Amino acid sequence: MRADRGGPLSGLRVVEIAGIGPGPFCGMLLADLGADVVVIDKGESTARGAVFNRGKRCIGVDLKSAQGVDAVLSLIDRCHALIEGMRPGVMERLGLGPDVCLVRNPRLAYGRMTGWGQAGPLASVAGHDLNYIALSGALWYSGQPGEAPMAPPTLVGDIGGGALYLALGLLAAVMHSRTTGRGQVVDAAVVDGSAHMMNLLLSLRPGGQLLNERGASLLDGPHWYSTYRCADGRFISVASLEPKFYELLLSKLGLADDVDFRNHDRPDTWPALRQRLAALFARRTRDEWCALLEGSDACVAPVLNPDEAAAHPHMVARGVYKRVDGVLQAQPAPRFSVTSATNITAVDRTQIAAVLDEWQN
Repeated sequence: MRADRGGPLSGLRVVEIAGIGPGPFCGMLLADLGADVVVIDKGESTARGAVFNRGKRCIGVDLKSAQGVDAVLSLIDRCHALIEGMRPGVMERLGLGPDVCLVRNPRLAYGRMTGWGQAGPLASVAGHDLNYIALSGALWYSGQPGEAPMAPPTLVGDIGGGALYLALGLLAAVMHSRTTGRGQVVDAAVVDGSAHMMNLLLSLRPGGQLLNERGASLLDGPHWYSTYRCADGRFISVASLEPKFYELLLSKLGLADDVDFRNHDRPDTWPALRQRLAALFARRTRDEWCALLEGSDACVAPVLNPDEAAAHPHMVARGVYKRVDGVLQAQPAPRFSVTSATNITAVDRTQIAAVLDEWQN
């Protein structure tokens, strides 16, 4: 029997059909929290060193053979949740669609991860993170006026709007199943999730703080909410949103008595004030500005690359990053006071018979 991996999801059995992007990341998140995630590797190529495969077990199966499909169905009979990220219709053609699986396992939470969703004019069309968040509206404010919008790769769409929403949907479906005995299909689409993530911004609209015009809203235009290049070519972030934080920023920058910075409520003044701050921050290195501003309520932080982030004192103190077999990766999140997350391990090769033996109850 496999030892209990600990974590709040210990005992949750998940079958993941190997894929790319948000599906495997969702599986990693569940495995991080203690779920027993078994990956069905169609090509027997699941990489041991891939961070998103940590904590999982892998079985190589030929899904084009009846024997392979039957073997996977035997696992699905005994699991609580399934993750698949195929284009709509592919799982059905393989004989592993929800119509088959939910008959065999009526309590199953069948998770489907796509970019465009299971239905709609674009459902069968190829796409990637950037396309999905462009269509959903989530990309619109990622950039300044006159510049091309660009968001951090994969984070807003594949991870935020995709993997995290799939994980939440699966856990909700599992809870519903345990209460009612009824499983269901979870249709997680990146366009849906990334659009839903817009609701915090959209809540600013009634008060006139979010406009369709880029660079004119509370969080995408002001000089006090931006990033600036420093003398060494590195960057610093400024997010002095509330008035008391802005006052502290001005004081530390020696601008407390500057009339232009004190009368800053009109969006038409923001570009000029942004230019003045850009010139000011360009006079010192990033570390010099951090020595003056970081750790204060001026809400300033350096823009760090992953290696710098891993070495930052705050991140070190919390143990956020760790190197496993030389590969930098973030530790499981969030944290729990009673059921701590599991230790990070590489993907393990296993056999269906071994898993079935453990999942017999």
